[in-house]
Amino acid sequence: MSFDNVYEAITEENDARWAFGTGFEDPLSGVDTTVPSGVDGAALAAYCLMLGDDALIFSHRLQEWCTNAPELEDEVAIANIALDLLGQARLLLARAGKADGSGRGEDTLAFLRAENEFRNVRLAELGGGHFGHLIARLFVFATWRLALFQRLESDAASAGGSTSAESSVDPVLAAIAAKGVKELAYHREYAAGWLVRLGDGTELSHERMQEGLDEVWPYVGELFETHPVELVDAATVRPEFDAVLDQALTAATLSRPEVGPRAGVSGRMGRDGVHTEQLGFLLAELQSVARAMPGATW
Repeated sequence: MSFDNVYEAITEENDARWAFGTGFEDPLSGVDTTVPSGVDGAALAAYCLMLGDDALIFSHRLQEWCTNAPELEDEVAIANIALDLLGQARLLLARAGKADGSGRGEDTLAFLRAENEFRNVRLAELGGGHFGHLIARLFVFATWRLALFQRLESDAASAGGSTSAESSVDPVLAAIAAKGVKELAYHREYAAGWLVRLGDGTELSHERMQEGLDEVWPYVGELFETHPVELVDAATVRPEFDAVLDQALTAATLSRPEVGPRAGVSGRMGRDGVHTEQLGFLLAELQSVARAMPGATW
C-alpha cells in the first residue's frame, strides 16, 4: 500500500476487518510507523500498551457472554463489540512493539507477558455477575474510552496532522483513535439503551441494574487517574463522562452509586501492573494455547 499519510492508510475505503480475516500478519502493514520527531517512543509504546491491554482484556470478558445473553440478537451484538475491541487491541499492541523499537508483535505482547506486565485498568478484567453487571461495565468503559479517543482524534486534528517537534501527537495512534471512535460510539449507544431499558423497566430489572452500577463504581475513579506517560490526561475527560452518565441515569431512573473507591496496593493499580485476582485466571485461559504450543501457527 502507498499513501501520503497514516490517516489515508486507515480509512473506510481501505478498511479490512481488524480482528479476523485481515489477510496479513501485521495489522499496521503499509502504514509508516516511524515515531515522529518530538514524540518519546518509550512513552508512546507504554501508552499504546495501556489502551491495547484495556481492549484486549475487556474483549475477552465480553466473549464470555456468547450463549449467555438474554436474546440471540444481543449475543451477536456483544460478540461484535468484543471483536471491535480485539481489533483495536491488535493495532495498539502492534503500535507499541514498533514505537519502543523492540519489534515485539501483537501475539508476543498478548500471550507471552506475565500478569504484572499488563497495564489495563482493573474495570476491564471484572467478570461474572448478571446481565445488569455486564451492561454497567460496558456503559462505563465505552463512555470513558470514547471520550479518550475523541480527545486523541481532536488533538491530531488541531495539530493539522503535524509531526513537528512541537506536536506530541503520534499520527498512527491518532488514526487508530479516529477509527475507534465510530465503534465506541455504537458501544456506548448499545449499553445506554439497555441501561435505560433495565433501569426504567420492572422493579426487578431496576434493582439488577442498580446492583450492576454499584458493583462497577469502586473502579470508576481509577479510570481518571493521571499517569505520566499518557498522551491524553484521563482526568480531563471526567466532566464529559459525568455529563453523559448523569443524562443516562436520569433517563433510567437510577441513582449515582454512593460507594467508595477500590484501593490499590500502596497507591498502585492496573496501570502499574497491580490487578484483581481475576486477571490471573483470565490470562491462564487466554494464553493457554500459545504457552502450551510455543511458536505454533494456525
